Amino acid sequence: MAGRRGAGDPPRTMRTQVAIIGAGPAGLLLAQLLHLRGIDSVVLEAKSRHYIENRVRAGVLEYQTVDTLRAAGVADRLMREGLEHAGVEILFNRRRHRIDLKGLTGHAVTVYGQQEVVKDLVEARLATARPLCFEVEDVTLHDLESDAPSVRFRTAGGAGQVLECDFVAGCDGFHGVCRPSIPSSVLRIFERVYPFAWLGILAEVKPASDEIIYANHDNGFALLSMRSPTISRLYLQCEPDEDLSQWPDERVWRELQARLSTEDGFTLETGPVLQKGVTPMRSFVAEPMRHGRLFLTGDAAHIVPPTGAKGMNLAVADVRVLSEALAHFYSGGGARRSDKIDAYSATCLRRIWKVQRFSWWVTSMLHRSRDDNDFDRRRQLAELDYLTTSPASALTFAENYVGLPLA
Repeated sequence: MAGRRGAGDPPRTMRTQVAIIGAGPAGLLLAQLLHLRGIDSVVLEAKSRHYIENRVRAGVLEYQTVDTLRAAGVADRLMREGLEHAGVEILFNRRRHRIDLKGLTGHAVTVYGQQEVVKDLVEARLATARPLCFEVEDVTLHDLESDAPSVRFRTAGGAGQVLECDFVAGCDGFHGVCRPSIPSSVLRIFERVYPFAWLGILAEVKPASDEIIYANHDNGFALLSMRSPTISRLYLQCEPDEDLSQWPDERVWRELQARLSTEDGFTLETGPVLQKGVTPMRSFVAEPMRHGRLFLTGDAAHIVPPTGAKGMNLAVADVRVLSEALAHFYSGGGARRSDKIDAYSATCLRRIWKVQRFSWWVTSMLHRSRDDNDFDRRRQLAELDYLTTSPASALTFAENYVGLPLA
């Protein structure tokens, strides 16, 4: 009987067409879309399956994201359990104003947690019987500028592996190994770090509103969202280095009630807090999103402040462009076509910068900054007043919120 392979054994070599680093929404969706096109892939993930399926993240899906998940064959549960929202509410000066997303654009958004999308995609991947490797270590990328790149890694058991491939998809997030594999002389970074953060809670309580509420208050921003008819997701603007021990549940609920209160006596229901954490706020873009045979997608290439609800949606848009480019390449027969691959970075970045603009605009309009003076406060309230009274401004917001065209 052969002994167990260990760290001292020679690495075993595998072969695939696309090596996908990261099993978040971007990596798993890319694997599924490629599988439907008959393109083979191997997915490598540093975390455990339990971790990625229970990591609470975004939950607002653009209509094109929903369409993509349906086309990928992974939207059955989404269509049953997702909450379609035809509008959002903007609250300031203790009055709520509704933006009619569907009436203005013909499209709605759907609330469905990112972790639920990941669960659906993991099940779909396992059903293909193609490799999905969790808890891999020491991942390194090699020969990216050649026609034969490779990925070296160790399995959870410590065995060395070499994955030979045609392309590498870097879907491993902001802290992953793929973006640092691009030479610093090639990569250009654009970044803005905001002087505030979000304190978020997941609570076992019926949402106090049928639609998402964005609130501008003298004490700072607040957001009322939901994950299901019985689970609420709520946020408060706070300091980036906030000490959670200073925020017991009672204080969180008290501050949420203050920031979400209205002239008509709106009352926020309270309940058990299931999770609590602080989310920093930054805008980040890495250019280009392609180097040789390596492509960056999602958080590996860009971060947006969560105010615009765009993080996962941007990742899905990247994956749609990349899957089409790879399918175009492999459909070329003897004369492989690379024109869409060559255009990948520019195509994605054109949309990304528009989404960055929207996310920055909404963030600056709804949050209080420690450097703001009375002029800034009056200007901010005037902008909110214009948004909620001008059909043209409301349409601009709605078009961006439900999702811009992919190209």
